[in-house]
Amino acid sequence: MAARTLYLVRHGEAGADGYLTDDGRRQAELTGRRLAASPIAAVHHGPLPRAAHTAQLITAQLPGVPVTASELADDYVPYVPEPALMPSGLTGFLDGYTEQERADGARRAAALVDRFATPPEQDVHELVITHAFAVAWLVRHALDAPEHRWLGLNQANCGVTVIRYSEQRPPALLVFNDLSHLPEQLRWTGFPPRLRP
Repeated sequence: MAARTLYLVRHGEAGADGYLTDDGRRQAELTGRRLAASPIAAVHHGPLPRAAHTAQLITAQLPGVPVTASELADDYVPYVPEPALMPSGLTGFLDGYTEQERADGARRAAALVDRFATPPEQDVHELVITHAFAVAWLVRHALDAPEHRWLGLNQANCGVTVIRYSEQRPPALLVFNDLSHLPEQLRWTGFPPRLRP
């Protein structure tokens, strides 16, 4: 029974300029060490500098593993719910996105699922270095939750999430937002302050 083991990592902490901070670079290096013992056969990353640089730092610990930039791992809104389904605390959160951006996001989110959230023909372990919204969308999909529930799934910078896909079983969320590879001062960046422990 073939299975796809999908490792998902949000990029390291980035500054307002979109590039990794010193903490973000350290997060990525430590995440690379964490994943070095995993049998990862391919790495895919978003094209924005914060994801691309995170991938560079992580894959320094994964010699010989092919690395590919993918628009599917880019930063986009996967789904915009009707106003009645928006949590009250997030009212207006997605208002700045145009109809074209919403349609493009929905298209890319569907393609993301088609590419990465399906059972393979043979066992494969893949790493996707992406953004919080894409991780939330894939976790929501794995749990078969309503589409608007991606909004309640937050991902810390360089948190590790692992999902397993096989034909014989529903998707299995093995690990969600694990930060055990990071020291305390590097954990929970990327989370709104009110949600940090």
